[in-house]
Amino acid sequence: MLVLTRKNRESVVVGDPSESGLLLKVTVLQVKGNKVMLGIEGDRSIPVYRCEIWDRIRREKKQGSQQYCA
Repeated sequence: MLVLTRKNRESVVVGDPSESGLLLKVTVLQVKGNKVMLGIEGDRSIPVYRCEIWDRIRREKKQGSQQYCA
């Protein structure tokens, strides 16, 4: 796991910088108490889910019963 520290309005980009397209950009929009609001930008063809929803979809498709998100 990669652990990064970002301040408000700072971003992290996931993807190959030599490629022309942006894979995924995650920006910290707001930090309030113990909650962080994130903005996610990327190609519309890349689905983005909350982890618990992603796990539920995987279970429903029976691709594995192991929970990925904790």
